[in-house]
Amino acid sequence: MFSNIGIPGLILILIVALVVFGPSKLPEIGKAFGSSLKEFKNATKDIVSDDEKNKNK
Repeated sequence: MFSNIGIPGLILILIVALVVFGPSKLPEIGKAFGSSLKEFKNATKDIVSDDEKNKNK
């Protein structure tokens, strides 16, 4: 997914985020992003497992 960005791109994104949001908000934003990503993965896992159950019936 992010294989084309590379290290310099990640550093640039981090610097821009630091300037835009400030150092105090970055941990909160990271935590919110991580929990959202985890929730999305769980939801997609549930959808896939439901589809497989329906195919087997």
